[in-house]
Amino acid sequence: MSDPEHGEPEPAGRRDAATELEELVFERFGVGELLPSESELATRLGVSRLTVREAIRSLRARGLVEIRKGRRPRVTTPGGDQIGDFFSTLLRRNPGSAFELLEVRHGLETQTSTLAANNAGSSEVSTMEMAIRAMERAEDAAEYHDADLRFHELLARASGNRMLTLLIEALAGSLRDSMITSYRGHLKLGGSHADAVEQHREVLERIRERDPGGAAEAMRRHLRTTERDLRAMFTSTSSGEPTDGAPAERETPES
Repeated sequence: MSDPEHGEPEPAGRRDAATELEELVFERFGVGELLPSESELATRLGVSRLTVREAIRSLRARGLVEIRKGRRPRVTTPGGDQIGDFFSTLLRRNPGSAFELLEVRHGLETQTSTLAANNAGSSEVSTMEMAIRAMERAEDAAEYHDADLRFHELLARASGNRMLTLLIEALAGSLRDSMITSYRGHLKLGGSHADAVEQHREVLERIRERDPGGAAEAMRRHLRTTERDLRAMFTSTSSGEPTDGAPAERETPES
C-alpha cells in the first residue's frame, strides 16, 4: 500500500480514520475542547497525517469540529443550518406552512417539557425564569420575541436530550417568525402581553414542581392557543374561509 503523504491515497484507511476519529470526538472530548495535533492523531490511529487531515475535513463538513487557521480543530456542536434554511424558505414561499411547523412543535415541545420536568436542575429553572422575566419587561416586540424564543431554546436544553436541543435551535429562525405572527393574532383576538407570558410561566411551574404530565399539558394548551392565534391571522373574519394557505380548522383532542 502506498504512503498517501508521497503517493496515492488510501481510501479505505481514510474511511476507517474518519470513523475512529468520530468515535474519539464523541467519547473522549467535550464541546469546545481542542483535538490533539495531526501527528498525535496519526500515531493513535495508525495512519498518515494526510489521512488524518482528510478525516478532520470530513468531520468539519458534518459540523462535528471547527477549524481555524493556525489552531488545532475544536469540537463543536453540529449545526442545523440546512434544516433551518429549508423551513425558513418554506414559510416564505407558503406562509400557511406555519401550521405544519406547529404540528412539528407539538411533537417536539411536548416532549421537551416532559423531559425538562424530569431532568431540569435549579440552574436551568433559573435561566428559564430569567427568560420569562425578560418577556414581562420587554419594551418592544423585538425584545419580547427574542426572550420568547430564548425560553423555548432553554426548555429544550433543560430536557437533557441533545437531539431535541439541536432540532429546536435549528428551527430558531422559523420559530421566531411563527411566534411573531401568532402574537399578532393573539392581540387581534383581544389577548394581552400578560396572558401570553402566563402561558409560559404555567409550563415552567409544572417543571419546577417535577410534574411531567402537567408540564406536557401546559405546553399543549400553549400550542393550542398558538394555533388559534395563527388562525386569526390567516382566516378572513368576514367570510370565515381559510386564506393564504391556512388549512381548515380541526378539533384538537384534550389531554
